Amino acid sequence: MQAALAHGASPDVSLRPARLADVDALANLERRVFRGDRISRRGFRRFARSPRAALIVAEEDGVLAGYALVLFREGSGIARLYSIAVAPQFAKRGLGSALLSGAEEAAIARDRIAMRLEVHENNAKAIARYRKAGYNLFGRHFQYYSDRGHALRFEKHLRPQLRRLEHAPPYFHQTTEFTCGPACVMMALAWADPSLRPSPALEFRLWRESTTIFMSSGHGGCEPYGLAVSLRRHGLFPEIHVSAPPPYFLDTVHSEDRRRVMRLTQQEFQREAGELGIPTHLTPLGESALMATLDSGASAIVLVAGHHMVRRRVPHWVFAFGHESRYILVHDPAARGDENGVPIAAETYAVPRSMFAQMTRFGRDNLNATILIRKGPSQ
Repeated sequence: MQAALAHGASPDVSLRPARLADVDALANLERRVFRGDRISRRGFRRFARSPRAALIVAEEDGVLAGYALVLFREGSGIARLYSIAVAPQFAKRGLGSALLSGAEEAAIARDRIAMRLEVHENNAKAIARYRKAGYNLFGRHFQYYSDRGHALRFEKHLRPQLRRLEHAPPYFHQTTEFTCGPACVMMALAWADPSLRPSPALEFRLWRESTTIFMSSGHGGCEPYGLAVSLRRHGLFPEIHVSAPPPYFLDTVHSEDRRRVMRLTQQEFQREAGELGIPTHLTPLGESALMATLDSGASAIVLVAGHHMVRRRVPHWVFAFGHESRYILVHDPAARGDENGVPIAAETYAVPRSMFAQMTRFGRDNLNATILIRKGPSQ
């Protein structure tokens, strides 16, 4: 691993996976660096053997100088940086940044799309390092540590170095929690016409054109037929692939009156889609077929299970615009805010194919929905 050299650490330092022979040195380092909440010798031995962990050590001239421990949960796209430590005599030599980079590389190699971590609220040096590396604060754990100190929760979206990410179409973030679909439609319109200028007025106009009226406890989101109708009325040529016929998302509301409104609304969208000649297929579109269609010059709006993106179990729409290597490239309109509520950088993901199939199944019925989008009828 060359991460150490890339971050200004001594050229004599190398990163490698931990071995069982490192356990004693790791336990000794843990005692020297941390006063409480230490990993035991037995714990290091377990992590060194575990298929759900990456234990990385930094070594200089045969001396263990630091380590990083990353944990992986099966079925999750999130990696967790559980612990990172540098021996005092190796401080201020770039090892912390090198280990952090090595941990991120290990997570990318396991097809994770984000890294999360906790850090003591009083650890100013570590907090500064994480912020510099692109981590954003998204929450807190109160009285998390043995000294009753609070933990700050940070997250970074991991993006492999892919050429197509440098030439992504325009990104727009949704301005409400219920307008992910319209934000994706705006991105599709800008993909077709780069001169388009987004606005909240356009976002809400598109929402009015495609909303199910109700969803969960608040305003309605959007379903595939409504989004497709909106796309067609704005000059694009959509094609619906969905695993089941409407109505959709009825189990997100508890009132039968609201379900009735949602049924009627979706019946009307289905009728309009037929009148507009929008092709509809009651079969899901797999990732291989999606990638082939993207190669033909199309884009897509794809339904994902929201907890993969927005930490809530809600239906959520993302905009897929290409693929490279083993990744499908998507814009997620749910831009998260920093600790002050200010939207942070555009949420563009390189989603591993191995994860994409998991993300694109929603609810108990594993609903799968994709709206292919073309700029012209003969494309």
